[in-house]
Amino acid sequence: MSYCFIIPNYNHVHCIDQVINELAEFNFPIVMVNDASSNEATQLFNSLENKYQRLTVIHHKENQGKGGAVQTGLFYAHEKGFDYAIQVDADGQHCLDDIHRLLSESKKHPNTLISGKPVYDESVPKHRYWARYITHFWVMVETLSLKLADTMCGFRVYPVKPCVELFNDINLGKRMDFDIEVLVRLYWRGVSIRFISTKVIYPENGISHFKALEDNVRISWMHTRLFFGMLWRSPMLIGRNIKSCLK
Repeated sequence: MSYCFIIPNYNHVHCIDQVINELAEFNFPIVMVNDASSNEATQLFNSLENKYQRLTVIHHKENQGKGGAVQTGLFYAHEKGFDYAIQVDADGQHCLDDIHRLLSESKKHPNTLISGKPVYDESVPKHRYWARYITHFWVMVETLSLKLADTMCGFRVYPVKPCVELFNDINLGKRMDFDIEVLVRLYWRGVSIRFISTKVIYPENGISHFKALEDNVRISWMHTRLFFGMLWRSPMLIGRNIKSCLK
């Protein structure tokens, strides 16, 4: 079982050196996808690539969004023969000590996507906190299941092969809709998904790239597509739930 890290990054410079330094202790290759950041940020990323032997920086010429950067990282991981890729955000939100738990769960459950389930402190913006419950409701409808405990946390271990197969078959959203859509569509395809609770913070000097109007419209349209996709899959999903209950 081979692992690498994937860090999507658009202009996050405040704590990226610290994040990479902590990840380097795991001795896994680190792939940071520079999503067309500023010249100053790109210069910093290049200097970090020289500083850390295991770091590879991939540069997007045009901004594609967080989802597009993660997809680029997963394609690269597949090309290099990695079995699993651990997605970590660049802004210091994630508790990197929990990577040990993610890895332990991944090794116990091969071919499974392991995702963080956020435990927030008072730093979380209230509108972001409550908006998650709207998405949780729609994901429950789209999967006819309560199994996807959280679909918005970007702290995950992806099994690389089924992800790349999905990307080759379907054009997934490339911005803030990606984290949700990829879990729903992998669930539809029968990929096992498990969750661990993990602390998530919103750093005081953090930069959010969430665009309230554009991204909410994009996510709403995604849920519309997934809802209609669920309708013709509903016999399969219901049958799967019945089998699960009978086990």
